[in-house]
Amino acid sequence: MSSGQNSGGLMSSAGLVRYFDAEDRNAIRIDPRTVVAFGVLFGLLVLILGFAV
Repeated sequence: MSSGQNSGGLMSSAGLVRYFDAEDRNAIRIDPRTVVAFGVLFGLLVLILGFAV
């Protein structure tokens, strides 16, 4: 890649950062610990159902 060529990676990602950084009052807010707990419980459920078969 020559020095005159710009891949545009930094410029294109700047728009995404601005988009995802915006606060939306209507957005659903879920605590990350809730997501992890749900994943663990779902995994345990799958294991229990796997042993039951």
